[in-house]
Amino acid sequence: MEAALGSSGQGREGGTGEGREGASERASERGTGVRISKGLSGGAGGSVRKADFQLNSHLSTLANIHKIYHTLNKLNLTEDIGQDDHQTGSLRSCSSSDCFNKVMPPRKKRRPASGDDLSAKKSRHDSMYRKYDSTRIKTEEEAFSSKRCLEWFYEYAGTDDVVGPEGMEKFCEDIGVEPENVVMLVLAWKLDAQNMGYFTLQEWLKGMTSLQCDTTEKLRNTLDYLRSFLNDSTNFKLIYRYAFDFAREKDQRSLDINTAKCMLGLLLGKIWPLFPVFHQFLEQSKYKVINKDQWCNVLEFSRTINLDLSNYDEDGAWPVLLDEFVEWYKDKQMS
Repeated sequence: MEAALGSSGQGREGGTGEGREGASERASERGTGVRISKGLSGGAGGSVRKADFQLNSHLSTLANIHKIYHTLNKLNLTEDIGQDDHQTGSLRSCSSSDCFNKVMPPRKKRRPASGDDLSAKKSRHDSMYRKYDSTRIKTEEEAFSSKRCLEWFYEYAGTDDVVGPEGMEKFCEDIGVEPENVVMLVLAWKLDAQNMGYFTLQEWLKGMTSLQCDTTEKLRNTLDYLRSFLNDSTNFKLIYRYAFDFAREKDQRSLDINTAKCMLGLLLGKIWPLFPVFHQFLEQSKYKVINKDQWCNVLEFSRTINLDLSNYDEDGAWPVLLDEFVEWYKDKQMS
């Protein structure tokens, strides 16, 4: 009975002990996860769980890195990877500058800041002003200047208010014409000069203003224009009449014969075929002076009378000077 009880008790204790150990082992086999789940709040179970979580996070990160790498590789945005890198699964990324240039779109022009904008505007304005200023300077140089004309006058007048013979000689040299050139007579006519060989300040300013000349160069460029007046019959007649008063002495009403021959040669020498014969007549004549009526009629005679004098009317209103010339010329031809 006791043995039975003992056996039974031992059996119970053994059974109980064995049962506890068996139950513990069975529980270990069935529910390791149960113990881990129960042990999250402490002990070794929490450390294991934390390690599992970190491992999973690391694997997820590696997977994402590989996805990014393959995407960049398709876009040709990565450098070549060596064999070791493939084996280790590491990624050698492109340099920051290369990646930036390849990935980022081209930079647009920077919109100038307000200060830069003002600077750019000022630069444009300065450029426009310089262009305008150079044009303005050029225009001012081309435009007539009374001040410049006055300074030009005193280059030849010196301290006087008149250009005399010495200044006139230098003036003719500067403009490139001889004092005896007919264009100088035309210039004097345009200046309305009163005395041959002299230009007063008033005459200079008035005449040069009408010609718009305030420098030697401008007057040189005007010489052909002055010569053109000789080709117009009306202007030529005005110049011819002006020459008499311009060349005569102011206290005389007539023109000295020698001066008359020179002025006639200047005006008619190249355009009147009979002038050489008329000049011979004057040299052998008794005339010492020529008055204004005779002077003006010589021009009319040269324009209207034929070279053979066939249309000359001895009873016409010609001065005696011309009657004597016709008679002298006919006698010369007969002899």
